[in-house]
Amino acid sequence: MTAQVDYLAVLFTTTSGASGDLLGSDEKELVQLVWQLVDVKNKKLGKLNEVLIGAEQSELTECAPDRQDGEESVFTVTGLEQALNQFHVGLTNEVNSLGAGTSLCVCTDGQLHIRQVLHPEAASKNLALPNCLNSFFDLRKEFRKHFPSADTKSLSVQSMAESMLAPTAVMDPTAMLAPVTATLQVQSMANIVLALLSEPFCHSFLNPERVPEKFESGTCSKTEQVCDNTVIRARGLPWQSSDQDIARFFRGLNIAKGGAALCLNAQGRRNGEALVRFINEEHRDMALQRHKHHMGNRYIEVYKATGEDFLKIAGGTSSEVALFLSREDQVIVRMRGLPFTATPDQVLAFFSQGEGPKEACPVSGGKEGILFVRFPDGRPTGDAFVLFASEEHAQCALRKHKNILGKRYIELFKSTAAEVQQVLNRYSSVPLIPVAPAPLVSMLPTVSLLPSPGGVRDCLRLRGLPYTATIEDILGFLGEYTHDIRPHGVHMVLNQQGRPSGDCFIQMRSAERAFSASQRLHKQVMSGRYVEVFSCSAEEMGLVLMGGSLSHTHPRARSGTGLSPPPCLSPPSYSFPPAHSIMPAEAAGIFPPIGQVLLSPRPLGPGHTYYPASAQLYMNYTAYYPSPPGSPSTLGYYPSPSHLPSPGGVVRMHGLAYKDLLNTIQGYQVIIHCVCVCVLMCSCVQAAGKDWLTGSGAVLLLSFSLQGDSGCGCGLRFQAVGWNPVRGDFSAPN
Repeated sequence: MTAQVDYLAVLFTTTSGASGDLLGSDEKELVQLVWQLVDVKNKKLGKLNEVLIGAEQSELTECAPDRQDGEESVFTVTGLEQALNQFHVGLTNEVNSLGAGTSLCVCTDGQLHIRQVLHPEAASKNLALPNCLNSFFDLRKEFRKHFPSADTKSLSVQSMAESMLAPTAVMDPTAMLAPVTATLQVQSMANIVLALLSEPFCHSFLNPERVPEKFESGTCSKTEQVCDNTVIRARGLPWQSSDQDIARFFRGLNIAKGGAALCLNAQGRRNGEALVRFINEEHRDMALQRHKHHMGNRYIEVYKATGEDFLKIAGGTSSEVALFLSREDQVIVRMRGLPFTATPDQVLAFFSQGEGPKEACPVSGGKEGILFVRFPDGRPTGDAFVLFASEEHAQCALRKHKNILGKRYIELFKSTAAEVQQVLNRYSSVPLIPVAPAPLVSMLPTVSLLPSPGGVRDCLRLRGLPYTATIEDILGFLGEYTHDIRPHGVHMVLNQQGRPSGDCFIQMRSAERAFSASQRLHKQVMSGRYVEVFSCSAEEMGLVLMGGSLSHTHPRARSGTGLSPPPCLSPPSYSFPPAHSIMPAEAAGIFPPIGQVLLSPRPLGPGHTYYPASAQLYMNYTAYYPSPPGSPSTLGYYPSPSHLPSPGGVVRMHGLAYKDLLNTIQGYQVIIHCVCVCVLMCSCVQAAGKDWLTGSGAVLLLSFSLQGDSGCGCGLRFQAVGWNPVRGDFSAPN
């Protein structure tokens, strides 16, 4: 609007909550609307109008009952929609009655009345605002054009009136008490407008501020400069929310073109966060005041972010993507799960099929409206983005969710320009989230419980388990296949908080039984959730459990396994705590061969890390060694004494209860004929009244030997001997 307006509607709002600089920050509803018309050309004031909203406003109604006279009109309505209708009808009738012009614009004291009160509440109630409320003049900014030294944030109607009006026209501060505050504010603002229009200011009201009616999508280059003071991070969004939903939440504020970017997690799914870029810092600050406002039934957290954060998500460098997104007023739909051999013609046929014309949804631009996502080497990823000319066509396309293309069902989601950039960045350039390097297998200790790497797919991966699922629940889910599980072959995958991630690996006795289980149990229900079951190899399972990445970019990855990187990051290094001597020096001197070993155990030192300390890895740090039912709380390793007849070692199990000893060792395959395990004396042995075990240095030696063939239910012979500090030797109890 480059010409002077004919009329200004001076407007003031009141909510049931905070006022002043915090107006609208508490999400309270509008309760009072006051306005007065100013004839700009003739410099005259119209009558004062007031609308009280809600039956609970009885106090205001009692002080100002419904009336209509030559100078003031007061109305009481039950809701915002009736108040807006009353405002629009009353303003239109008054302008038409004056007949001096038709152009009209609103004028308010600051930004909050329009941007933080009227627009957000109308958007939350699905109400359309009158067109005159989509543009307005900020009286404080108009005032600063003549008084540049004034601070916009510190200005008030009172201070502006004191600077421009005669003392008799200045509002009395003692009269600033509800409910007359709003009417006095509007009268003072109208007088300030008349003073600006008169000599010596002769001010012209040009170029009002505008509130966009629709979010404008667009692209952002990684080379673009984005100011840190214009970006926020919104957290807690519903997973199905789009950029239009985000713009609706921030209705009233001016979001930059393409400034709403939804964030994706490591699996390419939305994680409930978004980065939003506004046109300036003023709008960013108003957005921060909407912290914990609601989107439906969910409250949304709003925090400051940086321009670098925004560029990582929304910035792109591909000219192909820029050309694809250059078509404006297009609705984007994401396809996921496409066959790798899918062609543009098959995609067009997928959306054109249907029983009637309403089921067909033509793709905008034909083949040019389809963008396939590919790896840097040109291989398809199974994702694609499709453009539609209207929201109606896009909704028709989304109704084909999980329809079949080829032999695969296709997932369809409404998408955004920022999501297109983010997905393309993830696959075709440096990943946004660090990807774990290949595991350094040569640096890992040998784990006897895991089979040697190979291509036999004799393991299962369960994905989508309930977080409350236990080992017993998994065994019940497997049913008859429980008998095919190897000893201690169930491995839960935990997240970085040590809680279940919903994934689990199971070692089976044969590839045939693993394949049969995956075919029969895939997408069966456990506790109300369907569970995906895939067969995989021990090598793939070991890579995940030991921190590897089985993404498609990994050279060892295999397509169709359903595997993805573990969900948690590892600490920089892993080492066992230093082990202490487990018998006194005096006892060790009496029995040197074993005593020296127990006096100076050799732990795994801090330098024996599984991965370089500087590497940032995906790691399930609770799954190094699959745990038996009665695992000890701490573990120390000791070298084998040189005089033993066969290779072996001594394991210290600190804190293990005596009665749980057999449960701990049960199920481990014993290859050598004799295993010697040294256990620190525990409280349950002391409670047994064995006076031959006394002193803090007492040691219990358990000798195990196998009888019979190890493959057919062998028996276990057990003998206990104790260190007798009085006699200075090991002897069996009486």
